[in-house]
Amino acid sequence: MNLVEYPLPGAWVREFTVAAPLDWSDPGGESIELFVREFTDPDRRHDDLPLLTYLQGGPGGANPRPAPVGGWLPEALSHYRVVLVDQRGTGRSTPVDGTDIAGFPDARAAADHLLHFRADSIVRDLEHVRTLCYDGKRWATLGQSFGGWITLTYLSHAPEALTACYVCGGIPGTPPDPDEVYRRTFDRVAGKTADFYRRYPQDVAAVAAIADRLAAGDMTLPDGSPLSVRRFQTLGGDLGFGAGHQRLHWLVSEAVRRDGRLDGQFLETVLVKTSNTGNPLFWTLQESIYGDGANGPFHWSAQRERDRRPEFAEDRRPLLFTSEMTFPWMFEEIRALRPFAPAMAELAEQRVWSPLYDLARLAANDVPLAAAVYADDVFVDAGLQRDTLTRVGNAQTWVTNEYEHDGIADGRVFCRLREMVRDRGGEKR
Repeated sequence: MNLVEYPLPGAWVREFTVAAPLDWSDPGGESIELFVREFTDPDRRHDDLPLLTYLQGGPGGANPRPAPVGGWLPEALSHYRVVLVDQRGTGRSTPVDGTDIAGFPDARAAADHLLHFRADSIVRDLEHVRTLCYDGKRWATLGQSFGGWITLTYLSHAPEALTACYVCGGIPGTPPDPDEVYRRTFDRVAGKTADFYRRYPQDVAAVAAIADRLAAGDMTLPDGSPLSVRRFQTLGGDLGFGAGHQRLHWLVSEAVRRDGRLDGQFLETVLVKTSNTGNPLFWTLQESIYGDGANGPFHWSAQRERDRRPEFAEDRRPLLFTSEMTFPWMFEEIRALRPFAPAMAELAEQRVWSPLYDLARLAANDVPLAAAVYADDVFVDAGLQRDTLTRVGNAQTWVTNEYEHDGIADGRVFCRLREMVRDRGGEKR
């Protein structure tokens, strides 16, 4: 297991890897590695503590590498031994990149490989780690964003493993329907863009100047890939986070030099924000997370919705930003995503997916579930979250406009969720 242990300020860390099947229906076939990092309070590292496993947002995001130990983690360390399993294909859990996908013989084979990285496989991985490494001891979960998708999948497939579930901004609509999701998402990001321009009216002209320069063509990023207006528009994803309006303001306000050229630091920042080199599965699996049984195909749901909205056109001014939406052009323009293009064409036509949610089992759920729903969340619609939660047993909802999608960074959020469960009888034992 190659156990490594070391101290960090505020935490004791244990790290190890575990082998798991790539395909859980074929446990004797190809295997992958799962990377596990465990945090405990340094003074309690030898104690028999309750377990909490963190379900990272994404899809395609590795677990956080905290520096310093902050946000929700200090609150968790006051009560739990915290287990972070890098989701398969991310971080140090046999990561998947374009080189791997380009090695498959055809697009269908590559698409079939990517289907092994959905929430149901992640739940099987977590059960494998829990059983093998923690003697089958039940644990609580804390899910951020996509971690809520994993939470409902977990409650559908293995609720007996769980003592409680805490979710921050991540309850999916059920039954899942990406068309409905993007109808709502485009409205919200238009509102976020309008709010951005109200805060910084001078940025209407600044954004227009950048877009006009990009529309002229022949603009490349430091890695040689093209910077188009539509790629620039995706920076609107930052508007869904607490300080995102300010970050976008500083970026666009300093983008154009006095001689009319785009500043090199601006181009470098845009590359870092849009290259997806470290998490190519984020856009690759973005629409696949809505697949559940025979509810496909999706035919590029976000692109179809955008095509119905001329106000998001690249030549419209003021320019509207986009958000957490996958478009087919990304797999042409973004270097790290290009090898995924043939597989993505296959996934866009996928009719039947592995089942994620058991709606009857969720309705009968008795595992305490406390969910923070952010009223102004641009990524996960508050209405869809609240609707689903009315049909999940033993669920409590805290709706707040105090936070954006990154509210989990404030330890008070997890503290509030724990109090909600405590005051209704506490976690299962």
